[in-house]
Amino acid sequence: MREWGAEALTSLIKSGLAFKHEPELSQNQRLQLLLLNPLKELSAIAHHDIRLKQLECVLQILQNQGDSLGPGWPLVLGVIGAIRNDQGESLIRTAFQCLQLVVTDFLPTMPCTCLQIVVEVAGSFGLQNQELNISLTSIGLLWNISDYFFQRGENIEKELNREEDLLQMQAKEKGVTLNRPFHPAPPFDCLWLCLYAKLGELCVDTRPAVRKSAGQTLFSTIGAHGTLLQHPTWHTVIWKVLFNLLDQVRESSTTADKEKIESGGGNILIHHSRDTAEKQWAETWVLTLAGVARIFNTRRYLLQPLGDFSKAWDVLLDHIQSAALSKNNEVSLAALKSFQEILQIVSPTREMDRPEPLPGISVTVPAIIGPVSASGPGRPLMRADSTGERLPRFNSEQPIAMDEIEDSALWWAAWNTWYRIGTESTKPPATCDKLTFIPSQPFLTALIQIFPALYHHIKTAFNMDELQKLGVILHGAVSVPISSDASPFILPSYTEAVLTSLQESVLTALDVLQKAICVGPENMQIMYPTIFDQLCAFVQFSCKPPQYGKLETKHIANAKYNQVCLHADFYWYLSLCLVLSTGKHRFKHGGGGLFFSAVLVEACMSLFHIVLCR
Repeated sequence: MREWGAEALTSLIKSGLAFKHEPELSQNQRLQLLLLNPLKELSAIAHHDIRLKQLECVLQILQNQGDSLGPGWPLVLGVIGAIRNDQGESLIRTAFQCLQLVVTDFLPTMPCTCLQIVVEVAGSFGLQNQELNISLTSIGLLWNISDYFFQRGENIEKELNREEDLLQMQAKEKGVTLNRPFHPAPPFDCLWLCLYAKLGELCVDTRPAVRKSAGQTLFSTIGAHGTLLQHPTWHTVIWKVLFNLLDQVRESSTTADKEKIESGGGNILIHHSRDTAEKQWAETWVLTLAGVARIFNTRRYLLQPLGDFSKAWDVLLDHIQSAALSKNNEVSLAALKSFQEILQIVSPTREMDRPEPLPGISVTVPAIIGPVSASGPGRPLMRADSTGERLPRFNSEQPIAMDEIEDSALWWAAWNTWYRIGTESTKPPATCDKLTFIPSQPFLTALIQIFPALYHHIKTAFNMDELQKLGVILHGAVSVPISSDASPFILPSYTEAVLTSLQESVLTALDVLQKAICVGPENMQIMYPTIFDQLCAFVQFSCKPPQYGKLETKHIANAKYNQVCLHADFYWYLSLCLVLSTGKHRFKHGGGGLFFSAVLVEACMSLFHIVLCR
């Protein structure tokens, strides 16, 4: 009986819609709603056969009368979107087939006020957990919908504005306030914000594939079509979409389960880099943080005029800091990459220098400005092309854009964030056991590589306090031991005399600073003694390797240069002390002090270079 009743009702509805009415049904809203309302009421019935009859009826209506539905579209879309996770896969597939037909064929024919409903319905199919392929395909539909908004933007905006004026007038007559999502943004901007918000919900789905697809679609959509938004609407995008998403992803990532996932269902095997929920959420964290940083970089000319841009900048730096201090190496290294992104100090690396990524991971390796020769143990001793020498050429070839951040407070906020990341990551652990976290050498290298270009923006107010902070970071970075698993890939062979990437990054940072002091104002000359002390502290590592708290480490010496460098280091150290005292005396009493100071720094740099290579 139930099935017969459903068959009779759907047949009557289809016949009523197909009848040649005078006037046409699309112009008789009351009659059309009378015919479609019973169809919508079937959504409240949980029986599978009734819902299947209902959706089959909707599919036939779309195929036969889709062009003339007019005001009946909200009811039809409501039937399509009335899906639940407890429904069978066949019902969800049939409903999704209806949605695909709507998006591909009927978006131009429906009222623009129904477009937001289409976005909501497409998002509901992405959130259902019965069919993964349907969830992923629905995200693709949202991308297609965004393209339609972009192509027909002018017409959609005009129609939405007319409807907005009418609703405002009706609300004023009734003495009520018009309430809609994201008010008081313009109607067309609200449509975009609804799309962004729905993609943001999908970015925190429990399934990694859905999160990744939604994240890529969200940031691609904002990057491609974000310029259509009114300038004040960007405030909502930043605070209610992007930062809200970052907060949720960070919370989910830090509380994710660490238990190993044996398989992905069926015969699908999971790579060891994604075999826990924590690792899967780490990928989402990397993707989200990189996307937000890219938006801050590419849309900075739109964001900076906002009244609270400095506050938004601080929030982004806070997210970068928390990610950089994460115990997950993938997240921490990607956070430094995002740091470089917002500072605009990243240049593409050559394909031959780019390491092969793990399956499913897409993280760009941080690189300092300018072309860099192969890093690691194979790098030669002599550095004929240091970062300090490359920076002037880079600045002369690629002048800084006019829209670059000029507010020094923002750069100093970035410096303080860099300093906090450095101090926390290089701080020796309080306890020493097998679970003690040691920052990786690539992370420390990327951290130190940020300094040269960051210094370029703060050098006018860089003083002794900042120099001492830098010394703490550099000393702490080179004191961090190399894990036994990574040592074969980082340390030179037993007979080689080369620098590791971290050691050269430390030399580069001091090289940049020393060259800046040489050509800088006279008040910077007081930094020379501090640099001497820092270099002498590094010289002592040749005889007394640094300790990393109470952690037990094994010191490795170079067989070929061990005895020679030991005596050479001592000779250089005595000579340096003699010249150092002369240089300080001359510096104090004028004369050739500046020249001798520069010579001393070069001598220290050469000595430090030899010591590190031992």
